Amino acid sequence: MMDMAAVAEAPPAPPSPRDYHGVNWAGFRTLYGREVLRFWKVGVQTLAAPVVTALLYMMVFVVAAQGARPPVHGVEFATFVAPGLIMMSILNNAFANSSSSLMQAKMNGLMGDFLTPPLSPVEHVAAFALGAATRGVLVGLVTWAAVLPFAAVPVVHLWAVLYFGVGAAVILGLLGVTAGLWAEKFDQMSAVTNFLIMPLTFLSGTFYLVERLPGPFRIASRFNPFFYMIDGFRYGVIGHAEGSIAAGAAIIAGLTLSLTCVCLWMFETGYKIKT
Repeated sequence: MMDMAAVAEAPPAPPSPRDYHGVNWAGFRTLYGREVLRFWKVGVQTLAAPVVTALLYMMVFVVAAQGARPPVHGVEFATFVAPGLIMMSILNNAFANSSSSLMQAKMNGLMGDFLTPPLSPVEHVAAFALGAATRGVLVGLVTWAAVLPFAAVPVVHLWAVLYFGVGAAVILGLLGVTAGLWAEKFDQMSAVTNFLIMPLTFLSGTFYLVERLPGPFRIASRFNPFFYMIDGFRYGVIGHAEGSIAAGAAIIAGLTLSLTCVCLWMFETGYKIKT
């Protein structure tokens, strides 16, 4: 009897923060909208500045050397370079969006704002990654429009432009989530940007043909996933690829799946979040 009375008087168990099944669409839309509004409110910095950078590259590599560069694979050098510049803008800005969002939240002690709402790890990862991909794609579109006065940028294979462009934006968004959760201070984040993202971007054939590199560098470029992203996107624009499009498509799918699993594990275990 005493045991039954103790059970009856025990306070009810606290409700689970997620006491329903299915997808929390309202929470997902809210977090995704927050990520979009973060860069939209400072559009001069997040949208206009990358376009200026791309135009400066165009001035240096194309306009200043006008007539000195021979055609590449039957297209003008400016048309060859333009897809690389567009993809470089997509990659850098997708990574910057998710990584800076999580890094700033950690440094300001605001991670609880993400963890308190009833959002699952899948919803967290999807909102951050898609928010970053949205910024990357928007910057890519604006850059595309900005380089048109200097280079013709046709679309030969629309599926490749969409697959590699959106796929690369999602991958760099996921990589930004991983880096944002891993880094404990801005110096570590700067190291990832300066010693990983930037070298992989510049050594991926953005401004040159990889096949013209010396042997060791040409072989090393084949192990650079950014090479396949840019090569696949350029294939969609000019209809010619240096590498295997099938291999590039498989790498996009494999990286997306692998990084998604890593991000889910980090949110599920609270890796460097709940400490």
